[in-house]
Amino acid sequence: MKVLNWVEEGQLALQRAVDTLPADAVTEPSALPGWTRGHLLTHLARNADALVNLLNWARTGIRTPMYASPDQRALDIEEGAGRPLAEQLADVRESAARFLEAAGALTVDDWSATVTSAQGREIPASEVLWLRAREVWIHLVDLRVGVDVDVLPPDFAWALVRDVAGWMTPRIGAGAELVADGHGTAVLGAPAPGVTVTGPPYALAAWLTGRGGTEKLHVTGELPDIPRWL
Repeated sequence: MKVLNWVEEGQLALQRAVDTLPADAVTEPSALPGWTRGHLLTHLARNADALVNLLNWARTGIRTPMYASPDQRALDIEEGAGRPLAEQLADVRESAARFLEAAGALTVDDWSATVTSAQGREIPASEVLWLRAREVWIHLVDLRVGVDVDVLPPDFAWALVRDVAGWMTPRIGAGAELVADGHGTAVLGAPAPGVTVTGPPYALAAWLTGRGGTEKLHVTGELPDIPRWL
């Protein structure tokens, strides 16, 4: 599965980047307001475990939500954020291994089972892989470990553009046609005639997810106003 490859590649890139951090880096700010790197590393680990719940649900048929509650999710992240860096990194590696093990246990039929995301959407279990790939690559950038959005694999970045544009389309009015060389086009909102936003997939993805990228875009017409993504 291509998406599973994205998960594995993103996890390796994440581990290579954070393995070079000094011990005190865990308390420094991430790119997410109010969160240190420790918050973000803990979130990545707990997200892996939460998605394991969905994979186990798909395999066994026993309903297993991602999180006991939104409050418990927030509490787990807050309680784990201050741990020493070595403990954080071990948690990130071990939770990722649990995710891959759970994914490897699913049969072809299991991947079509319906589970429910943290946002309450009913999704096929196969989409869980995409949720993890998205989480790992985006938050790798958010960690501020010297990795920018241009590290995103082009095919993954384009899939992210299509995903986020699809989420935004019913939430905005006038939009644009999004164009990435070698990857085609995607629709954002109700495109105004002649309005296009062109650029490399990573720059389009960065713009749509609120992570910069606009300096690499060519806009014909006016750049649409977009909502905050997730």
